Amino acid sequence: MTAARTGDEGHKLDVELGSKAYGLFDPQQARHMFAREFAAPQPPEAVELAPRTFQITPGMVNVGLFETDEGLLLVDCGAAGDGPGLLRAVRACSDKPLHTVVLTHAHVDHAFGLWAFLEAGERPTIIAHHNIAAHYRRYMKTAGYNAVINSQLPGANGKSWPGAPEDFFWPDITFTDTLELSIGGERFVCRHAKGETDDATWVWAPQRRVIAAGDLVVGYLPNAGNPRKVQRYAEEWADTAEEMAGLGAEAIITGHGDPVQGADTVREELQAITALLRHIIEHTLDGLNAGVLPDDIVESLKLPEHLANHPRLQPNHDRAEFVCRNLIRRYGGWWDGYPANLLPAPAAQRAREVAALAGGVSAVVARAYSVAEEDLRLACHLAEWAFLADRQDHAAQECYVELFARRQRTEASMMVKAALFTPGRWVEAARRASTQSAPAAEAP
Repeated sequence: MTAARTGDEGHKLDVELGSKAYGLFDPQQARHMFAREFAAPQPPEAVELAPRTFQITPGMVNVGLFETDEGLLLVDCGAAGDGPGLLRAVRACSDKPLHTVVLTHAHVDHAFGLWAFLEAGERPTIIAHHNIAAHYRRYMKTAGYNAVINSQLPGANGKSWPGAPEDFFWPDITFTDTLELSIGGERFVCRHAKGETDDATWVWAPQRRVIAAGDLVVGYLPNAGNPRKVQRYAEEWADTAEEMAGLGAEAIITGHGDPVQGADTVREELQAITALLRHIIEHTLDGLNAGVLPDDIVESLKLPEHLANHPRLQPNHDRAEFVCRNLIRRYGGWWDGYPANLLPAPAAQRAREVAALAGGVSAVVARAYSVAEEDLRLACHLAEWAFLADRQDHAAQECYVELFARRQRTEASMMVKAALFTPGRWVEAARRASTQSAPAAEAP
């Protein structure tokens, strides 16, 4: 009964969903983001948004390129495997030397492709917000954790995630709030923001009326609630979007996905981002201040229809509920408010007790399948209890994988879909453990 996907089906689904969220998405590159030998299979794309101003997509992310009379300003440099393709794309746009690189933040898909330019003899000045150093150090402390939660595999360098000082491109110049650059007699303004990270930088080119936004603008619901990563900053993100909206920009180079073009379209999208985030913020704080339990705050969250249906604020990656929970964590701590969960019994022990009360694991499995016809979300709890109560029960294993596969197919969020592969991995691990611990068969 297990709803397993074939390799071809899985690849097709991954590409379709990844492309919605990330651009030139390739599952192999997505599993090897710190490996220089893994590039997107498609050639880089370059779109000229204003004279001598390009959005280049070498892979999963977008890169901003500003040509000036003095040289090139590059905003971000992609994942490690993007380096050679990005270099070729830049040289197809301009033969001027690389003058300056601004890193919008330290994420592994944005800040690791510069090596190809350095090996080609370019010697740009690297600029970033001063918090990027702490971000790099956090990566070093949690390299194993980040490899696990991002499903990363090692490349030829033997590493799944950057974990040593030499793995990073450290900035030559850092700033705290605003840094104004003059390149080729033209003004570029670097501004700090907090959003997906606390080291975010966005670049405003006032003479060109173009913003290079990094992941502050991505064409889908802001990634302000990732459940397995460090704190996100929805309030500051909303403030930044509002600030951008007041500039009169005519184009945005986005961190992922399509650019935003046209002054009215730019302003409308930025105002919508602001409104969506502030709606979630107000709802969450109102609930916390009224003493409402976190689960009830999240369950009662409803987005206004015009924001819920906005074509560039869809939950392709994050979900509004996750943003809400991230705000609860920021202002209310990690406890969910239920007294038994403050110092809980182990999950497996609780599951075994549920199974005993139900009349055994088989009864929980049967109930899970029955409930799934009406309430798949609730059925997944039952399936998980059955598996945790007895990880070696074959029916429980099958039920656990099948119902979460069904749930996965109903979800639009790439982040959710990735997390819902967990039951399959746990069942595989349980089966391996069973095989390894089984006594050897007697010789005939």
